[in-house]
Amino acid sequence: MSDSHGAAIFAPSNKLDLQGVASLIQKGKAKQILVMTGAGTSTSAGIPDFRSPDTGLYANLQKYNLPYPEAIFQLDFFHEKPEPFFTLAKELFPGNYKPTLTHVFFRLLHEKQKLLRVFTQNIDTLERAAGLPDEAIVEAHGSFASSKCTKCKTAVSTEDMRASIMKGKVVRCEDAICKKKTAGKGGLVKPDIVFFGEGLPDRFFQRLSDFQKADLLLVLGTSLQVQPFASLIDKVPDECPRMLINLERVGELANLSDMDGFTGRYNIGGFDFEGHSRGGKQNARDVLYEGKCDDGVLELAMACGWEVELLKLRDEVWEQWERKYKKAPSTPSSTAAVSQAEKKADSASDGPAKTDGASKPTLEKPPLSFAEQTANDLASDLAEKMGNLKMKEGQA
Repeated sequence: MSDSHGAAIFAPSNKLDLQGVASLIQKGKAKQILVMTGAGTSTSAGIPDFRSPDTGLYANLQKYNLPYPEAIFQLDFFHEKPEPFFTLAKELFPGNYKPTLTHVFFRLLHEKQKLLRVFTQNIDTLERAAGLPDEAIVEAHGSFASSKCTKCKTAVSTEDMRASIMKGKVVRCEDAICKKKTAGKGGLVKPDIVFFGEGLPDRFFQRLSDFQKADLLLVLGTSLQVQPFASLIDKVPDECPRMLINLERVGELANLSDMDGFTGRYNIGGFDFEGHSRGGKQNARDVLYEGKCDDGVLELAMACGWEVELLKLRDEVWEQWERKYKKAPSTPSSTAAVSQAEKKADSASDGPAKTDGASKPTLEKPPLSFAEQTANDLASDLAEKMGNLKMKEGQA
């Protein structure tokens, strides 16, 4: 990599694509990976994003009879009519949704000591549910992880909040002094989610220095429309590669909105996938993966040779989640495929493993996607890799 705009970020032997990013990780050139995430990382868990026209959260808030969708996250409306928020909180509260493969990938990066931090706009705490420690996470818009009284600021435990919210209650402070000052009602208790008009958490500003330390930026599942979060992609060093994994192109420096492509107009900052500002695509530092987040991280894991670890860790995380929240076990996913791969690997240690040429695993359905179509088909390939490894260990 180079620190000048005129030199290529990726070595000539690397491709300006997902494989090129994987090569940087494999060669130890990306050891301080910074992640920025949005609602798209949680949609495969069943949580809607905010802005999709028909399926987004705002589009589905009409049932709460709000004056406008954003009112549910405004303090004045919350104090006047808290019931809609607590109804929504019952749907979104931690324990209702499992972490996705993408969240587990962040955990894997952490375990491999390659993760610097995850900056997330999401309030769902799925990073925590995947097993990331608090220190590895910056919840830019707050989350359900903590709550306090809006009047006296007394903290309320997550367990107490969950118990009350799941019963459909509007949660009020039980502090005696607070109840006395509010005619016996107690102040409304609100999760530490950033409502419109509130300042971002102190931790967000305390960790902004992370961006200058990053040697790879991964941006996943976000529209990059909300400031100041959206502008953070430009805070990494000039030589830092950046990869967007998203259903569509967002946050671009160049205006490519018309049919003729680049118009010569620039935004203040953003991705530059074509390298317009760096003397051509050969000097570009930005990589685009258009697709679902789970698909993108699975392909990246496969390119790094981590697919077995990722799928095993995903199943472990899901099993722990199911035990914690006493949910029914998930439909069979990669566990059977990985088990099949291990059995074949045991026999492969006595000789070369046979493969049917399949190369992509299947996770689960519906809806079908690359990540959901890959584990069973990959079992033979995994068996061959694991068998070869065991043969090498036996020869050592």
